[in-house]
This record gives sequence, C-alpha cells and structure tokens, in this order.
Amino acid sequence: MSAKFAALHLLLGLLLVRFVYWPCDTHADSKQPVTTRDGIDASSYLPGTPKPVRAAFVVLVRNSELAGMKRAMRQVEDRFNNKFNYPYVFLNDVAFTEEFKLETTAMTKANVTFGEIPQKHWSYPAWINQTYAGECRKEMQRQGVFYALSESYRHMCRFNSGFFFRHPLLDEIDYYWRIEPDVEYSCDIDYDPFLYMHRNDIKYGYTIALHEYPETIPTLWKTVKEFVALNPGFVRHPAGYSWLSEDGGETYNGCHFWSNFEIGSLAFFRSPEYLAYFDHLDRAGGFFYERWGDAPVHAIAAALMLRKEEVHWFEDIGYYHNPWTNCPQSAESRLRCHCDPSKSAVHHYWASCTKDWLLLPDSGAPENNSQSVSQTLQNSS
Repeated sequence: MSAKFAALHLLLGLLLVRFVYWPCDTHADSKQPVTTRDGIDASSYLPGTPKPVRAAFVVLVRNSELAGMKRAMRQVEDRFNNKFNYPYVFLNDVAFTEEFKLETTAMTKANVTFGEIPQKHWSYPAWINQTYAGECRKEMQRQGVFYALSESYRHMCRFNSGFFFRHPLLDEIDYYWRIEPDVEYSCDIDYDPFLYMHRNDIKYGYTIALHEYPETIPTLWKTVKEFVALNPGFVRHPAGYSWLSEDGGETYNGCHFWSNFEIGSLAFFRSPEYLAYFDHLDRAGGFFYERWGDAPVHAIAAALMLRKEEVHWFEDIGYYHNPWTNCPQSAESRLRCHCDPSKSAVHHYWASCTKDWLLLPDSGAPENNSQSVSQTLQNSS
C-alpha cells in the first residue's frame, strides 16, 4: 500500500509542476505579443495584413524579362520580404502575359498587382519634334552614347522621372522600393527600411552614388538653373549645390544617386515643387533630344529640396546591379553578407559621390562631419 501511495504522491507532484510551474506551454507563444526588432507586433507582417507603413516594391519590367525578374524576387524574398511580406506592384507599357503574372505571383506570399502604363505617360508629348529627336539619336550614336538610338529607354527615363508615382495602383502607397530584373542582394535585412524611413522622416534612400555620363545630359543643368531662377523657393538645401557642382553652381559635376535602387517617399515626388520642376524639364525636351536619365533628375531635386538628414545611404544593404555593388564595410556586417567589401563602389572614384554627400554639413551646422564619415567608410578588417 505504501508503494501505491508513493506512486500517487509522485504523480500528483509531477502534475503540480506541469500546471503550476510550467502552465499551458503549448499555447504560451500564441498568448504573448511577439515583436520584431522594430517593436512592431509580428502579426502586422503576415501576408495579406495591413503593414505598419503603406509601402510596396515598385517594378517597371517587360514580359521578356521574366527570368531576370524571378531571380531578383528570389533575392528580395530570401533576404528580406519572406519576413515582412510587403506587396509588389508591377508596371509595364503593355499588358502583362498570363505566364508573367502566374510565375511572379508564385515567387512570394505577399500581395502582387499588375498595371499597364497609360499611353500618355509612355509616348511623345505634343511639343516634341519627333523628326529632330530622331536626328539627335543618330548624333548620339556617332558619339558612342549608351542607348543612343533607343526610344523605349527615353520613355522609361521620362516615366520614372515624372509619372510612376501617379499610377492608380500607387494611390494608397506612401513609400516605394524600386526593384529591377537581375539585381542581387547580398546581405540579410532584418529590419523594416520603410518603417525606418517613416520614423526618421527620411524622404529618399540610396545605396550607390555615381557620376553621370556628361554626353547624355549636355543641357540638363542649364535647364535646372533656369527653373531655379524662376522658382528660388525650390532650393531648401543650399549646401546641396556643393555636391552637385564644383565651381559654385556654374556647371554640374554629374553626381547622382543610382536610381535602380531607391527607397523613397512618394509625398516628395507628389509635392507641388517637384511636379513643377519635372514639368519644366519635360517642356525643355531633353528626355528626347538628349538622353536625360531619371537618376540625375531625382538626385538634383533631392539635393536641392531635401535636408541632408532626409537623404539616407543604406550602407548596410548589400546590393549589386551590373557593374556596381554596394557592400557593407564593418566586421559585423560580414556575418550576414556574402559580398566582398573591397569591391564596394564606395572605394572607386566614379562612385565618390557617396562620400561627398556624407561630407556635407548637417542642417544648421557650419562644419562638416568628416570624422564620422571616415569612420563609416573605414574598411574594417
């Protein structure tokens, strides 16, 4: 009898431990708020749920680029979006094929939408002399300019400069992340860049800043100066001139943020100031008579309209678009990246615009912050 009593006593003791000291263990996680490192309930990032920021990946892509687009999506999903599930918005100047829609949708759990660009946003405006534009393209070909003869490239640059943010599929979107086919992401991204920008009042983010080919934009800076003369209030960040010009604003040095990677606030592009700026450039005809790219158009506006603190270098995002790469430099970053820090564009003269931007004085501070910049750029070993 004593043995049975001892066994019963042991059983009651185990049950006491189970329910008092270790209660409901199988459901404990579901009752506790699970948060990300950003302090946001993880359920906000489940597929199909409203996200903490109204944001999306925005992709301008052709049907023929399906394979490269899937490679890029695989990178984005593996490195970031399988944890955050932000939606994709695909845009094309023609209807997407069923094959394209089916296969890209299969690459993600996030919501995916497809839109066709209005013809008025991908065609010659009435004021463009198309015969003269054709002659200009031939002259640029003789000069050896990249995409010299391409009309579609010019429509793309004009669309990305002044129309992508007006597409109806982006009406309910506040921030965008631009993605292109065949780009690579070499580092895990364990935080929400959209939320980071929103919380820190950042309007524009980039990874690589380069010098533009001057033969593609011979009259761009002249046209910008004409606009500024008519609209002096456009310039809210006078220090930006020293990033754009090395002779007091007389000429443009070509510095721009490489726009195949952008994370930005659509409110910036939708502002009356930016719209007036784009309209002035568009009327000048340089998108077609020359080969103005959206990168310098965006960058000039950002440098002159935004405070330095409203433009952010995503140094921690490993990114590659042929032929340039951004690779984080710190030893800590190497634990989550597979890129080679020594090959990062920031070490190359042609991409020195990144360093030059960081060396600008902070808003309200006359001195530059060269010490903090040198620490950021230092190649830790």
